[in-house]
Amino acid sequence: MVKEEHKKWYSPNLNGEIDMLIFGHGGIPILLFPTSMGRYFENKDFKLIDSVEGFINEGKIKIYCPDGVDKLSWYNKSIHPADRVKNHIWYDKYLLEEVAPLARHETGHSKIITAGCSFGGYHAANFAFRHPWLVSHMFSMSGAFDISGQLDGFYNDDVYFNNPVDNLLNNSNPELHYMKIVLGTTDRDMCRPDNERLSDILNKKGIDHWLDIRQNADHDWPIWREMFPDYIAQL
Repeated sequence: MVKEEHKKWYSPNLNGEIDMLIFGHGGIPILLFPTSMGRYFENKDFKLIDSVEGFINEGKIKIYCPDGVDKLSWYNKSIHPADRVKNHIWYDKYLLEEVAPLARHETGHSKIITAGCSFGGYHAANFAFRHPWLVSHMFSMSGAFDISGQLDGFYNDDVYFNNPVDNLLNNSNPELHYMKIVLGTTDRDMCRPDNERLSDILNKKGIDHWLDIRQNADHDWPIWREMFPDYIAQL
């Protein structure tokens, strides 16, 4: 049985209460994002947590599952695209100023791992590439990395700095070369082109990474439950 803790607190960055589930008693902290518009309990419900139960119980990793705010940001068609991006930037500040310090304090590790499936892979990559000094590993499973499709043609600097396929080419932070990066995808994954595109960008930058293309699998939880423990085993 995995140790599970539910935290709820008022977030000054998000101006409201927000929930998070934490699994484990110690180890390297992993910030594990939900998929598109998913909630903090999604990775538990779809048994992604169960897939790495052994690593959690032996104290190798401690997983932090924050809530998502996609409904207020990228998927919020009721507000202007500029405001969608601004709402995501507040979420980034929440992660940077509230969640990451908690994870570092509780585990004693100076760096964290980011991970996620599908749109969670976008969040994992975007946070890692924005704050490479803070992230040791980035595990994306069937991620998508071009956010421009959510913004109805709108583009500004805020979009640029939250769109990995755009800003990574010009990102010269040396910490990127120390990060262990895994781009997991499949032969039938609708996000495979996104992963191949990001891999090409990383290659052009000379940034080492693993483009893991699994065979005979779809964009769905069964393959992600196979990928995640394989990636944790690399630690």
